Amino acid sequence: MPRTSPAAATAPPHTDEERRSLHKAFVASLSGTSLEWYDFALFGAVTGTVFSKLFFDGSDPAMDTIKAFMTYGAGYIARPIGGIFFGRLGDVIGRKKVLVWTLLLIGLATAAIGILPTYASAGIWAPILLVTMRFLQGVGVGGEWGGAVLLSSEFARPGTRGLWASAAQTGVPLGSFMANSLVLVLTASMSQETFLAWGWRLAFGLSLILVGFGLWIRHKLEETPVFQRLAEQGDAPKAPITEVFRTQGRALVGAILVRFGPDVLYAFFAIYVITWLQSGPNKLTYGQALTCTMSAAFIQIFCMPLAGWVSDRIERKKLYGMAAVAAAIWIFVFLAVLQNRNFVLALAGVIIGLVIHCFMYAPQAAHIAEQFHARLRYTGSSLAYTFAGVFGGGIAPVMFALFHKQMENSWLIGAWVAGACLITLIGLAMSKTVIDDADQVLLSGSSEDDTAGQVP
Repeated sequence: MPRTSPAAATAPPHTDEERRSLHKAFVASLSGTSLEWYDFALFGAVTGTVFSKLFFDGSDPAMDTIKAFMTYGAGYIARPIGGIFFGRLGDVIGRKKVLVWTLLLIGLATAAIGILPTYASAGIWAPILLVTMRFLQGVGVGGEWGGAVLLSSEFARPGTRGLWASAAQTGVPLGSFMANSLVLVLTASMSQETFLAWGWRLAFGLSLILVGFGLWIRHKLEETPVFQRLAEQGDAPKAPITEVFRTQGRALVGAILVRFGPDVLYAFFAIYVITWLQSGPNKLTYGQALTCTMSAAFIQIFCMPLAGWVSDRIERKKLYGMAAVAAAIWIFVFLAVLQNRNFVLALAGVIIGLVIHCFMYAPQAAHIAEQFHARLRYTGSSLAYTFAGVFGGGIAPVMFALFHKQMENSWLIGAWVAGACLITLIGLAMSKTVIDDADQVLLSGSSEDDTAGQVP
């Protein structure tokens, strides 16, 4: 169904100044989430090959792999803390200020991982320190995503939010591509012993370059016009978390549930698939598995904004739902075809899986932001993002490792992904379909609550 909006129809075009601000907001949003997912993808790329070997005692390699992926999951468990703390601040003091602190926290925690001692030199302190740094990454990420989405979407005019909000989502494949490309170059240019000794540390230290660029961009950016208007009206909430739970509980639950499908699908096709492809008959090499995820991430960089643009022209919920159904089907096709590992089929399969992911993940940013009133949007979006991450993407790699390594049953992986997609469909059924754009009413000086901007 075409998305028509009275506010969109009457909104004046961007001025030159507004257009420049919008472009800077897009880059600022993209740079922050690129750093976030550079860190997460880098962690995922070396979890099964570096951390499982260097940060645990080595007595049971299969269990060490599971423990390493549990460490990966710690970043998701920490996200709600960041979502609660930074989400609240984002609605009280502004989007821009909070995003500077989240960027610093993520970048410094990532760089610190690159200098941690291993189990051989520090014993049990090695995994403890690794989990601590991963936890701090997660706290920063918990506050980053909601603000990054609002940074670009609240500068956008009605009818274009899907495209501009996709900046935060495009950071995922861009960061993943940079991380996987760097690991691939390092592993190809040095021996396995050298990479395990110090090569992997170089990849984590380079995150500081992204931090510097992101801080420079965000320093130049104005606060979003929506938050500026709320500040002028004196409408900043005093207890945004309590208010979200009290007044927008259904929106919050729906927004949490819609994230399960894309989170779990990504956890397999971008993270665990690297380990999965290196097992079984005719197993692929580490370089071949990384090439699959890196190539798919490169295609996603262009597919993500395309999917956001499509969601501005097709009802977002329908596009999201169709992609969830496609994902539930594709995971079983992929597992069936790759029973005997084949590089060409694996490459095509991972690319298709992550293209499907685009058509859930790109519309997700605008969809979730649209579920909440502007004065509670940072808090609501952050809570939805972080709580879903714990039960979706955080647990998924551990479950995949358990199914595959301990139970020797890859079909359970397919069932887990399909179940997550079903939960997403339930969340979409609970969500509002946004037709009007209440932000335009807010910026024009009217009361946002006077406009019936959503269809239940």
